[in-house]
Amino acid sequence: MELAGAPEAVVDDVRRWLAADAADDAADGVGDDVVDPVVVETSGSSGRPKRVVLSRAAVLASVEASARRLGGHGSGPWVLLLPPTFVAGLQVVCRSLVAGHPPLHALPPAGAAADLGDWSVSLVPTQLHRALADPGQTAALREARTVLLGGGPVDPALRARARDEGVTVVATYGSAETAGGCVYDGVPLDGVGLDLAADGRVRLGGPTLFDRYDGDPALTAEVLVDGWFTTADVGRLGEDGRLQVLGRVDDVVLSGGVNVPAPAVAARLREHPDVAAAEALGVPDPEWGQQLVAFVAWSAGVRPVPTADLRDWVASAHPRAWAPRRVLVVDDIPLLANGKPDRLALRRLASAS
Repeated sequence: MELAGAPEAVVDDVRRWLAADAADDAADGVGDDVVDPVVVETSGSSGRPKRVVLSRAAVLASVEASARRLGGHGSGPWVLLLPPTFVAGLQVVCRSLVAGHPPLHALPPAGAAADLGDWSVSLVPTQLHRALADPGQTAALREARTVLLGGGPVDPALRARARDEGVTVVATYGSAETAGGCVYDGVPLDGVGLDLAADGRVRLGGPTLFDRYDGDPALTAEVLVDGWFTTADVGRLGEDGRLQVLGRVDDVVLSGGVNVPAPAVAARLREHPDVAAAEALGVPDPEWGQQLVAFVAWSAGVRPVPTADLRDWVASAHPRAWAPRRVLVVDDIPLLANGKPDRLALRRLASAS
């Protein structure tokens, strides 16, 4: 099944897909996970999007494991604020339909919880940041039983702000290849395997894994080995055993012989009181090998801070070598349709400057 069209049309397609009679598949002599998969494209934030083939069994395993982890939080309707053609939006649709409710297409107004029951929502960090700046949306989110937050690094400051506002947040980690989030607050869902490769890359296993990349058997064989999917993310296990994702392999910028984790630099910049949004990434540089470039959007009405002061701000929390060598001012961070930063657009900005 291909996911395309307006959100309402995708919801109808997914409803029919979930309701398809497994006996029909058995009559064809082929297993359910082969007869009727769904094809989900990745965001393509770092290059060409991949077409991920997910079986119904994998999608439902994710839905069921999520419901078990969330307990009663998984039995009500879900609010669809993400594109349903991407895996996070697809899972919102599936969770809601499996629970017996059509997905909602907007945050319910504050006070509607009595009529809706234990509704939940899935957001990316940018959406939560903007919602917390709106008193009406913040009041609505207080009534959500769960706000799943994924699709990118979650700044501790953003999560603390949500907690102070009375919003219940669960940070998720996963990808299209794992049928969406499969690690909640650092702990894998029931049945999900979690391991670290020798180079620190996160490895995931279990019933939520994808079947293959459509049209790319070589890449499938490279990342899917013996029931384990090797991600492009570097992680570590904390003393409590929880997974800490440090960033993508290509998020670590080798500049002047020093490994600089760009997500950590961006997170520090976002802690500055005058910064509304920030990202960081590496670009080729003839002298340093790679140069760390920061992209900063200032809060409304503030006077921009000099680059030297921003470098000092980063260096006050991290090694001086992590301070960005260039800071580009933008009106806002360009985003993809699924709410993730558009890294290709940022690289073009860096090249044009």
